Amino acid sequence: MNIEEVKEQAEPRAFSPRDDLPREYREAATRMLEFHANSEIMGAYLERPFIRKAPSLERKMAFSAKTQDEIGHGQMLYRAAESLGIKTRDEMLDDLANGDGKFLNCFHYPMERYVETPMIAFFVDGAAMRRQATLKSSSWEPYAHAMDKICFEEGMHVKHGESILRELMSGSKREQEMTQEAFEEWWPRILQFFGPTDDQSTHHDFAEQVGLKTKSNDELRNAFLNTYMPKAEKYGLEIPDEPRIRDNGDGTYEVVEDDLDWEEFFTVSKNEYAGSKQQIDSRARAQEAVQWVRDMMDSQATTGDGPNTPQAAD
Repeated sequence: MNIEEVKEQAEPRAFSPRDDLPREYREAATRMLEFHANSEIMGAYLERPFIRKAPSLERKMAFSAKTQDEIGHGQMLYRAAESLGIKTRDEMLDDLANGDGKFLNCFHYPMERYVETPMIAFFVDGAAMRRQATLKSSSWEPYAHAMDKICFEEGMHVKHGESILRELMSGSKREQEMTQEAFEEWWPRILQFFGPTDDQSTHHDFAEQVGLKTKSNDELRNAFLNTYMPKAEKYGLEIPDEPRIRDNGDGTYEVVEDDLDWEEFFTVSKNEYAGSKQQIDSRARAQEAVQWVRDMMDSQATTGDGPNTPQAAD
């Protein structure tokens, strides 16, 4: 199958590992899946400290469950990427730990205060749901299939984040002020979650032509604003003056994209932001800490001494 045939046949879940797909498609799908998988892993690392730092046992348990979910999502996506035959799961994990793997902008910034958690768990996860729901129609069937499970679980994550936001904005005046401060800091980053504007995106056109994506960055950003502007205001958050948001008067909104710091965004996207190194080093230390487990499993697989090896006859 050549690339023109792929474009002609591109439909939801049209292609699987059984198909002889051109390398151009397989590389594009691998890049997209690896980015998504890396983001799931790095998002989990950002929220993991709140398993201990959350203020109640219920919240600690919720963060524990969410972190496990996100790690599981990453593994599912690495497997879906691996089935394209371009990179192995281990290669992708090594690239992430070495600073060569790319991941979503919001996960490059440190998150240190509990009042910041709904910025990820509600707004960023809500943005993710917008994007991921469209990926159920991806032409790469293993990707779309993974999205069925991931979207179901992400829906619960958004409810968890909304519950925290509701609790904070119903709390003391100081809690409300701190939450507003966190919102103002994170709001521009959240709006850049969907990536560069369509005129600056280098991969969207091809990804759309071969069915890997069905919505552009700007379309997803505007759909997010239409849903989450009213929700932010519902919980008493004040939308910052910058970046400017246009109210179209019909229940839809648009961000003035020139107000966003795209220079910082592209620095982040290259893993060159100050926070990027901190986040990547955290992942590298974690991977190094459990390397002995991988070595042992590889050794058992080579020697046949694993736990499922049949016992030798007497």
